[in-house]
Amino acid sequence: MLGIQKRFTNSFYAILSLPATAMGFALSIQISALSWILSTKYNLRIDEVGFVWAAGPLAGILGQVIIGIISDKVWLWGGRRRPFILIGGLLASVMLLALPNIHIIGAMLGAKSLLLIATVVALTLDLAINISFNPTRSVIADVTPEGNARTKGYTWMQTISGFFGVLAYVVGAIFGNYALIYAGIGVVLLFSILPILFITEPKNVAEEKKTEETAKAETSSKPAAGTGQLFKIYFAHGFTWLGVQTMFIYIIAYIQQKLAPASENETGQIIAISFAILNTVGFILPAFVLEPLSEKMGRIRTHISCVAIMALGYFGIVAFGKSVVMLYVLMAILGIGWSAVVSLPFAIYSEKVNKNRMGFYMGIFNLSVVIPQLFASYGSGYVIQNSPDKNVIFIISGVSLTVSALLWFFVKEEEKSEKKAEELAAESR
Repeated sequence: MLGIQKRFTNSFYAILSLPATAMGFALSIQISALSWILSTKYNLRIDEVGFVWAAGPLAGILGQVIIGIISDKVWLWGGRRRPFILIGGLLASVMLLALPNIHIIGAMLGAKSLLLIATVVALTLDLAINISFNPTRSVIADVTPEGNARTKGYTWMQTISGFFGVLAYVVGAIFGNYALIYAGIGVVLLFSILPILFITEPKNVAEEKKTEETAKAETSSKPAAGTGQLFKIYFAHGFTWLGVQTMFIYIIAYIQQKLAPASENETGQIIAISFAILNTVGFILPAFVLEPLSEKMGRIRTHISCVAIMALGYFGIVAFGKSVVMLYVLMAILGIGWSAVVSLPFAIYSEKVNKNRMGFYMGIFNLSVVIPQLFASYGSGYVIQNSPDKNVIFIISGVSLTVSALLWFFVKEEEKSEKKAEELAAESR
């Protein structure tokens, strides 16, 4: 084990974040380029674009749960999560290469339907991301103790991952989506293979010691209390992703109708800059604002505040998003919520489940992301396709985030003292 891992230094947290960064970079490329390519290069309708996007959640439903269960039990190549991160990273790189070459693949296979080939490529890409995403998040919980160290692991994950996500959108905005895709192949391959070789995974993940007060509370509580808390998190997080994914998939329709870009390239640039702004705020806040704020007011209260601000941002786009500049300003506001959505729920959730089955539980947690994505792909897609006013995109998103903020009020905050967190950190060394 490296000394930086024993001491939980910032450099260790940075290295620990890189595998998740690789998958986040691949996802950023997918968000930035998939709808754009399908709409402009292959002339798919907006509801057909939604159908292609639905392939990803279907892969996630099976992929993350199955991989989570398997990665909890196996030990291969010196790690529990390592083999799946390596395989997923390689597969994701190959599928990124396939993304702008769907027509060539179709011609080689003699396929008549580009929609079918696009769906297969999107499905495989998302399956590759899902193969790795669960282990990249689970390994953070595996090698960090509960408390502030765990929160720091996930906030650093979002800070590093978010920075490269911004870089992805900047590359797309300046050099175009094709340059982004080809640059992404190298980033995903490098970050998923090298860093994980320097992280020592524990072969047997022991559950943290329970305090006398915790044990007493668990004994006196109902057996279903823990499960009830988990379902509250699932529903609260699920409504968040219904709104967020609706924005990711269909913002192109809003831009084309409301902002009237002069060309397909300009449309792609507006999308790339919008998400670059979203992710810039999203990567700056977690480690530098949300982590210290969570220590003072609690992670759940912090998360509720950010989600509520994101809901207001969506309604702001409906009311004031009449120009490209206003869209960019409001995307910055949305970034406040995004910074919390991709960091705090993992820290909250990981302390409510059995650490020995973290991969399985992270896979189940992912269902609160992918099932809403299916609703966004099919339900939202139908509504948006048949609505004359594409503001409906952000109305759906705003309502979903409002419901999410309300549901998070029912999730119980874990009471952990700083002293206990320090003791756990010392034990893990």
